[in-house]
Amino acid sequence: MKTLILVLALMALNANTMFAQTRQQLRDSLSAASEALSFHPDSLNLRLKKASWNVQLEEWQYARDEYDYVLRRDPNNLAALFYRAFVNEQQKRYKFARLDYEHLLSLVPGNFEATLGLALLNQKDSHYTEALDMINLLVTQHPDSAVAYAARGGMEVERKMYGPAEYDYSKAIELKPLNTDFRLNRANVRILMKRKKEAREDLDAMVKLGVPRAKLIEWYRKCK
Repeated sequence: MKTLILVLALMALNANTMFAQTRQQLRDSLSAASEALSFHPDSLNLRLKKASWNVQLEEWQYARDEYDYVLRRDPNNLAALFYRAFVNEQQKRYKFARLDYEHLLSLVPGNFEATLGLALLNQKDSHYTEALDMINLLVTQHPDSAVAYAARGGMEVERKMYGPAEYDYSKAIELKPLNTDFRLNRANVRILMKRKKEAREDLDAMVKLGVPRAKLIEWYRKCK
């Protein structure tokens, strides 16, 4: 479930700077930010805005260059540390991503997003014990966080721990009943557990929540 881990990492990004837009709209926003930056090259806020568009367009190197610039001038900038860690991770620079997350956590101990990011990084970098310890701690500290339960569920699926994964996705759904991604992941777990009737119930619930049935055809086939 590597896709889920990427999605969860993206969910941890600051919602104020990350919007669901078309690719052309993103490029238009990036162009506007770049133009503004040409008049104010020392503006850290403008560089952070530009980098956010680079991230959404998956222009990892351009984004990292901006975060490097910001952090050279403001080494403790929390936003730049978090986003650079994420970008480093996308570039498979895991050592540098880890350093950024750890620096951020030294500045803001227990920060949810940074802890989640580091836990997911540990999972991706095959530090399985550390990953599970961190995500367990996150769930304990944030028992009302659907994202924390779903993240742990994703880790458990990768380890073929399907029973615990189903429990965690169920908790995430309980906390966020309208989230169709959580239901789809639980359906996947139930299919892996050969409980296809229950998996189909999750798919039916998604349709009732507005997901076009046509988009779930392959999943329904797996439930036969």
